[in-house]
Amino acid sequence: MDFPEYIQIIKQLFVAGGIVMPPLVLCILLLWYGLGYRFWVMKTPRRIGVRDLLRYYQQHDDQPAKGIVAQAIKQGVRLQKEGVKNLRRHLDAAFYEYEREINKFSVLVRIVIIISPLLGLLGTVIGMIETFDSLATMTLYSQSGGIAGGISQALFTTQMGLTVAIPGLLAHSILNRKQHQIESDLSQVKDLLCHQIVSHHPIVSSS
Repeated sequence: MDFPEYIQIIKQLFVAGGIVMPPLVLCILLLWYGLGYRFWVMKTPRRIGVRDLLRYYQQHDDQPAKGIVAQAIKQGVRLQKEGVKNLRRHLDAAFYEYEREINKFSVLVRIVIIISPLLGLLGTVIGMIETFDSLATMTLYSQSGGIAGGISQALFTTQMGLTVAIPGLLAHSILNRKQHQIESDLSQVKDLLCHQIVSHHPIVSSS
């Protein structure tokens, strides 16, 4: 299939979807851009315990950090070794950027998931109204498919809206669980670093 044929297929989709097709396409682009960005930010190498990771970077602070938790641990260890006063406050300020980064585009994705089916339903309602209006003049009988063809076109937008929303909802749920886990890890890192300052004892157990 060459490029002109792809263009023709896209044109047919826009004709079948009617007036709501452009905003639906925009929703698709925004949704998968947001999901892709969040996946890229929160991707991590093979998971090891937070305690083990913290111990590793305390002993090898010159090693590169892979993943957002490792980056936060490395920065926290640096602050700990600098002996800053009120370490917890500095950790909260330093980790805020990581917490904001993993939450980026979350609201946008959620909004797109909500409005996509509604746009599809709106397109169906518009298509059904046009179909029944055409019955007065029997216009649809002069077109291929008759009334069934008109209804088929009307339902196409609902199908498109659900096609956007359902995979997006599943991916968003998976990424939300990942976000909550990272937030929990960051909170644990702050507790462990501050506890070490108070107790002056190394971590003795691994997760």
